Amino acid sequence: MNRSTGSAATGVDHPLRYGYGTNGLTDLRLNDALSLLADLGYDGVGLTLDHMHLDPLAPDLATRTRRVARRLDELGLGVTIETGARYVLDPWRKHGPSLLDPDPDQRARRVDLLIRAVQVAGDLGAHAVHCFSGITPEDTDEDTAWKRLAETLAPVLDAATTAGIPLAIEPEPGHLLATLTDFHRLRRTLGSPDALGLTLDIGHCQCLEPLSPADCIRAAAPWLRHVQIEDMRRGLHEHLPFGDGEIDFPPVLEALATTSYQGLMVVELPRHSHAGPQLAEQSLQFLHRAAAGLKSKDPDSSQVPDETPIPGEGPAASEGRTP
Repeated sequence: MNRSTGSAATGVDHPLRYGYGTNGLTDLRLNDALSLLADLGYDGVGLTLDHMHLDPLAPDLATRTRRVARRLDELGLGVTIETGARYVLDPWRKHGPSLLDPDPDQRARRVDLLIRAVQVAGDLGAHAVHCFSGITPEDTDEDTAWKRLAETLAPVLDAATTAGIPLAIEPEPGHLLATLTDFHRLRRTLGSPDALGLTLDIGHCQCLEPLSPADCIRAAAPWLRHVQIEDMRRGLHEHLPFGDGEIDFPPVLEALATTSYQGLMVVELPRHSHAGPQLAEQSLQFLHRAAAGLKSKDPDSSQVPDETPIPGEGPAASEGRTP
């Protein structure tokens, strides 16, 4: 059973809830992966819908989902649904087709996948569904790409609204929506729908945001619906085990503990499945050490500090990209 230590491990009033992504455990059967995470003491799992685990295109998806729901309940694990499988829709194109595909029929395939993800999330009691924009296709201008993204997301947001589950879009280096500034652009374009939230990847903040990762958390706090975490270096989009990059993690965990975010913080190491069980154990130990001794949360500290600029909300918002 899950041996979560939550707030007892951090010394803060707001428990930090740790998860591990199944995209970093692809050499394990899903049931084995879930059992491993519970035995290690994780609070939950970032479940990537993919052919080797919970295949979103399987004809018996509903039956498989019910089985997974029972297992999650037995193990006491929370769950976020992630949709970053590399080749689940197209064996030739990584993450293809995307929401920006020039072909409307291909875009519809991605929309169908995301709506299926929302349905699975509802059946599993997940706290959010993760997604991303995709890379701007060749010969597509930026204005067209942004219009296409907003239009294509509309039916997914409708499904999320009906299900009562947030859709948490992730700023991804190299994608059309790459930064917090870009998230706010999409949010305003869509009229700030309640169902649209943010997946904040802490490594991505280190990689390309003008703010520090801790300040990114404070700036993004009102829209946080999912958090991914790993180490990373400035300007290099490479997911690294903790300690192999440049991030100072105690301020990151302190910042997250002072928000109202109640979801999972999911370790994302998708290129390290060959050592998944060992890294899952080491990652949780690292996070507990980094969180040790954090001060108790101030009752008013969930407010975004006045001195912290919110990317995309001010007149001098950066539109920069990292190559």
